[in-house]
Amino acid sequence: MELSLLLMQQICQLFIMIFLGFMLVKTKTLSTQDSKVISKVILFVVSPCAILTSFMIEFTPDKLFGLGLALLGAIIVHIIYIPLTELLGKIFGFAPIEKATIIYSNSGNLIIPLVGAILGKKWVLYTSGYMIVQTILLWTHAKSLVCNERQYDIKKIFLNVNVIAIMIGILLFLSQFQLPALVVTTFDKVGSMIGPLAMIVIGMLIGEMNFKDIFSEKRTYLICLMRLIVYPLITVLVFRLTGLSTISSDANQIFLITILAASAPAAATITQFAQLYNKHPGYASIMNVMSVIFSIISMPLMVMLYQLL
Repeated sequence: MELSLLLMQQICQLFIMIFLGFMLVKTKTLSTQDSKVISKVILFVVSPCAILTSFMIEFTPDKLFGLGLALLGAIIVHIIYIPLTELLGKIFGFAPIEKATIIYSNSGNLIIPLVGAILGKKWVLYTSGYMIVQTILLWTHAKSLVCNERQYDIKKIFLNVNVIAIMIGILLFLSQFQLPALVVTTFDKVGSMIGPLAMIVIGMLIGEMNFKDIFSEKRTYLICLMRLIVYPLITVLVFRLTGLSTISSDANQIFLITILAASAPAAATITQFAQLYNKHPGYASIMNVMSVIFSIISMPLMVMLYQLL
């Protein structure tokens, strides 16, 4: 119960950040167009720093095994989510931006600070498992969905600064090569901005809308139901019924982190893609905001179910 309450508090903080971005536009301090610059800073500067610092911890065989479990959990989630979305998309007629919103969660912007706050800093490493899998898929599958691209540019994928940050992070973790303390501290401070900046951008994107427009978009409720209840519930059942959460002493906590990531609100990166490539950024922002609002109840519920089963 205590974990669920802490979770609600953290999500409420994100909603306040969204409101701050909303007010920046409403008071005409900034315009919606200004958020595009912030989006680029998040995607190409802040996000890589957050990825790198998550790997800068002491190497032990147990941590390596735990990271492997985290990777396995993330792979299982996406093996379920992507085909299921394609199947349900034929039934409900999901648009590409809706599919991307359902599949991809705010696993970096939300989960890194969340895990640090409710489980402790030593568990933050295991958020990397989900981030590794999702970052690769975001810049391949998700980007192609949002932009309606049928083919992947492999060169662009491997030259993407976020993918490079993952590869460098893995090398640093395995080799235990120590970067200068000044560099580590700088990356840590820059990376810690990822949550607030991403939420402020979302608030700015809906700044030209009124609350009636946000809540009157009926289809958003279906997307949130899938993103926050149906898909995470399937994930909880898979981890519990298959016994995966009992295969090591840390597995229960590691897969709890996977559940948190899988049940999080829609990925802010999808909104940023929609904005950068002009693919319905307003609608993407509405879906994101609604998912944040409903996740105040849905995420603690999924955590309680996982702990009870």
